[in-house]
Amino acid sequence: MARTPFSQTEYDRRLERTQERLREEGLDALVVADPANMNYLSGYDGWSFYVHQCLIVTPERDPVWIGRGQDANGARATVWLDDDDILAYSDDHVHSPVDKHPMDFVASVLEEMGLADATIGLEMDAYYFTAKSYTRLQSNLPAATFEDHTLLVNWVRVRKSDAEIEYIEQATDISAAAMDAAMDTIAEGVPESEVAAEIYETLVAGTEAHGGDYPAIVPLMPSGDHTDTPHLTWTDREFEDGDPVIVELSGCRHRYHSPLARTAFVGDPPEILTETADIVVEGLNAALDAAEPGVTAESVEKAWRDVIERHGIEKTSRIGYSMGLGYPPDWGEHTASLRPKDETVLEAGMTFHLIPGIWTSDVGFELSETFHVTKNGAERFSTYPQRLFER
Repeated sequence: MARTPFSQTEYDRRLERTQERLREEGLDALVVADPANMNYLSGYDGWSFYVHQCLIVTPERDPVWIGRGQDANGARATVWLDDDDILAYSDDHVHSPVDKHPMDFVASVLEEMGLADATIGLEMDAYYFTAKSYTRLQSNLPAATFEDHTLLVNWVRVRKSDAEIEYIEQATDISAAAMDAAMDTIAEGVPESEVAAEIYETLVAGTEAHGGDYPAIVPLMPSGDHTDTPHLTWTDREFEDGDPVIVELSGCRHRYHSPLARTAFVGDPPEILTETADIVVEGLNAALDAAEPGVTAESVEKAWRDVIERHGIEKTSRIGYSMGLGYPPDWGEHTASLRPKDETVLEAGMTFHLIPGIWTSDVGFELSETFHVTKNGAERFSTYPQRLFER
C-alpha cells in the first residue's frame, strides 16, 4: 500500500487544477520530468531522478508514471496511482550500449495512448529533462507538436494548502534546531567541516516530534574573506578570530522546506558589520510588512530597497522567491520572485524565502525569513532571532 503524505482528496485537487491548465493551454498531454512536480501530482518519492523518469498527465484520465524497472516498486510504495498506471522500461535503456533511450519507451507509451499526433507539453527547462530527451521524442513522434510548458505545474503549486503549510511549519522547527547546532559549534579553531557535520546530523535527526529528510540544497557556509560569495559550502579550514560566517540551511519534511540564513562573527565584530546587520534587519522587516494579498512581488522588494537607499546602499537583485516542495538542486519553485519588474500579485497561501543580504568588498551580512501570505499579511514561519551572532 502506498505511503503518501497527503490525502487522496489533496491529490485529486492538485490533478484537477493541473488538468484545467492543460485544457486552457490546448494541450493533449504534459510530460512532467521535474521530480518535485512528479511528487506533487503523484506522491512519487525516490532518489532515482539521475535516470530519466516522468509522469504523463492528460486532461481527462489519471497520470501514468514511467521510470526505470528497478524503481517501479518504489513507485508502488509511494504513489496513489493504480498499478496499471505504473510503467517501467528495461535496464538496457540506461546508459545504453545499444542506442536505446528512456524517451523511446515514453514515446511508445504516448503512441499507445493515442497521442502520436497530439499537442504535448514538455518541461524543457527542467533540470532533469535533457536535450537528448527532446530530440528522441521528436524522432519517435514526428507527427506530434511539442510545446514548452516548463512552469505549468510550478504555477499550480504556488498556492499552498493547509496540509502543505503544516509540513513547512515542521520543517521550520528542524531548521531552527540545525541553526542552533551551527551557532553552538562555530568557534575559533573549529573546522568548517565539523560545523557542517553538526548541521547535517540535526537536519536528518529532526526534532523530538518529527524526523528530517535530506534537503534540496546542502548547507551553504561561506566564511572569512569569502562571505561576499553566498553560494560556497565548506572546507576543513579552521575558523579564525575575525571570521564572519554565513550559514544558510533548511529543514525538510516530506520534501517541504523552510530555509533559514543567519550570520555569525568569530570574535568582536567590526562596527561596519553591526551597522550592516541593523540595515538588513530593518529592510527585511519592511519587506515583510509590505507583503499581503493584492500587492505585487516587485512592491515587496521596493519596500526593502527604500530602506537601504536611505542608508546610501544600492542593490537591485531579487531578495526572495517562491519556495516549498523541492528536490536537489533547488528548493525554489522558479515562479514568483521578489524583485523589480516582477508583477506577480501575491495571494493567500503563497510561500516565499525572503533572503536579502548586503555584500561589499569589506563585509557580507545575510539574514533570511521564510514566510507565507495570509489574508492579513505576511506571517513568518520562524521566530529565530534576527541578529548578528557573536561566537
